[in-house]
Amino acid sequence: MMQFFMPMIPPKTTAQMRKVAVRKGKPVFYDPPAVEQMKAKLTAHLAQHKPEKPMAGPLRLTVKWIWPGPDAKYKPTKPDTDNLQKSFKDICTKLGFWGDDAQVCSEIIEKFTDAKPGIFVQIEQL
Repeated sequence: MMQFFMPMIPPKTTAQMRKVAVRKGKPVFYDPPAVEQMKAKLTAHLAQHKPEKPMAGPLRLTVKWIWPGPDAKYKPTKPDTDNLQKSFKDICTKLGFWGDDAQVCSEIIEKFTDAKPGIFVQIEQL
């Protein structure tokens, strides 16, 4: 099992904000600057916790997204948890936390506000 806390203000930009353009009659998907910045921020923070080798087998991923706020309470507003997780898991795959994000068989994703913002991550083998 591994767990860590990344103190930061979590990004509100998600992979769902990708754009599409038509080039020579074909759709071309691209990341606008806000999505590129979000991915770079998450990559920089997650890279500090990269395991020596990818975790094997089925995994449970727990992520707690914590935005600044005066009280510790659930955050029932955007962004949606599923949209937050897409880029997060893709980045973890690219960094080698696991071989394939299909290994994540169980997920616990929560959004909060609290005086200490950041992202708490726990990955455990099942």
